[in-house]
Amino acid sequence: MICLHSNVKKTREMLIGRALKVSIPSVVHNSEPIQRVNTFKLLGVHISNDLKWGQHVNVILSKAASRLHFLKQLKRAGAGTDDLLYFYNMIVRPVLEYASPVWHSSLTVGQSNSLESVQKRAMQIIFPHLNYSGSLFIAEADTLSSRREELAQQFFRRNVLDKTSCLHCLLKSQERSQEVVNQLRSSQTYEHYSVRTEKFRKSFIPFSVNNYQ
Repeated sequence: MICLHSNVKKTREMLIGRALKVSIPSVVHNSEPIQRVNTFKLLGVHISNDLKWGQHVNVILSKAASRLHFLKQLKRAGAGTDDLLYFYNMIVRPVLEYASPVWHSSLTVGQSNSLESVQKRAMQIIFPHLNYSGSLFIAEADTLSSRREELAQQFFRRNVLDKTSCLHCLLKSQERSQEVVNQLRSSQTYEHYSVRTEKFRKSFIPFSVNNYQ
């Protein structure tokens, strides 16, 4: 028997989905109620009880914007283009892409545009006389949207489709046989998910199975 010792002051409770629509008493541990929250930061990712990513996007936008300030300071101090690009690629962009396979597929158009605007501002600082597409060409860079798409595909193929990965169990248990796959127009090994809600369709596993095989 494993006994789990938890610190009530560091433990939070979050209701998700249908649980939000009913009255559920708070969890009590050792006579102390556990605080119920609407959002929670887990491993650097801000998760909301509505399973939307507005809170997380707002946080990383704010954090990235503060780092753009230092990019401007470097520009004013006379840093060269290569140094400015290096600073952006190493210090600013990682903030905008951290754990992006988790949330990329569920972003709204507005959220995606807001993230892209940070890179546009950075490119304008580094290449003030070029438009966005021109600056990306000179910098040999892609849009953030394209990069997130590639990162999500890579993560899915390496860490979910790989049968040795612990995440492989998240896929549907039934896998098409190679004989069946060979007879189909689609060579995809796993069947597409049948979904009832848009939120589930855009979540990482169903979206990846339907788009990245």
